[in-house]
Amino acid sequence: MSVIVAGALYVAAEDRDRFIEGNRTVVEAGRRHPGCRDVSISPDPVDPGRVNLFEHWESRAALDAFRAVAPRPSVSVGIVSDQVLRHEVSRTGPPFG
Repeated sequence: MSVIVAGALYVAAEDRDRFIEGNRTVVEAGRRHPGCRDVSISPDPVDPGRVNLFEHWESRAALDAFRAVAPRPSVSVGIVSDQVLRHEVSRTGPPFG
């Protein structure tokens, strides 16, 4: 069963770009990790304090293995709030049809 971790993180608007850049090594390491289908930490185009998080893993075991060795962000930026959830996916298919 694949796993998706997705949602929004909120930081001070003036810290958003620094937060995203500070997590570059986390994204790069995640994308190289066995079982990773995708990882992205990106700025929201509408809300200047919102960061969009998306992770897709082949399994919960792959996600947990990465979490055990994942690098730390290179900067410390406070997260004001978050709306991030883990989803366990039992079936996938084309988005339309």
